[in-house]
Amino acid sequence: MEFGAITQYVDVAQLVLYAFWAFFAGLIYYLVRENHREGYPMDHDSGGKITGWPVPPPKVFKMAEDHLVTVPDLSKDAGPVAAEPAHPYIGAPLLPVGDPMNAGVGPGAWTPRADHPDTTFEDVPKLLPLRVASEYDVQPGDVDPRGLTIYGADGEAGGKVVDLWIDMAETLFRYLEVEVEGGRRVLVPRNFVQVRRGRRPNGESRVEIQAVLGRQIAGAPGTRNPELVTMLEEEKIQAYFGAGLLYAEPGRTEPLA
Repeated sequence: MEFGAITQYVDVAQLVLYAFWAFFAGLIYYLVRENHREGYPMDHDSGGKITGWPVPPPKVFKMAEDHLVTVPDLSKDAGPVAAEPAHPYIGAPLLPVGDPMNAGVGPGAWTPRADHPDTTFEDVPKLLPLRVASEYDVQPGDVDPRGLTIYGADGEAGGKVVDLWIDMAETLFRYLEVEVEGGRRVLVPRNFVQVRRGRRPNGESRVEIQAVLGRQIAGAPGTRNPELVTMLEEEKIQAYFGAGLLYAEPGRTEPLA
């Protein structure tokens, strides 16, 4: 027998190859199983849950806020969805039922994030209004939107900007705080807003948002604390204005031509 041969039909190289195949198969199984840890169970169009095989054993994560998160959580239930299939077949798109701006589907979908404020590495709230984070201000030379009226896609006024919310970690503005009719205040995501500088010497600068109509700004979800916003509240606020991109007016759901 040649060097490395164990028997006439088996040698060391062959055993190493078989061992590699076994290791690689185990690695694939492990990765597929871990891939099913988050995002499961899923809701099936015809009802019921999809757990996905193989299902990993539950793992408990201790979060920075000292609360525990278990994944996968097979008992988790997001509740009923305010939508119905557009066609009677699996995989059909969902159409919102009732108020599409608050249905939580399509561009207005949101995920149940933790209902507490996000924090920085220093364990302080990440998002704060300038009236609290008084050491920050608008860059000199930029338009300060505070005191300006915000206009919707229809050109109608939706309220007045009363404050700005800054991201303490990234040092940029995330929200405009708008006071709507009745004195209620809502947060409008900065990425949906355009602040236009007045072109004439006495021209007034404008704050515009194309995602929603002027009257719809007042319908945005609010916050429990006037000086703090939780991650769950952020999710719903962003979803509301995201829904407006498609559902703010009926014509937006129709073809362009």
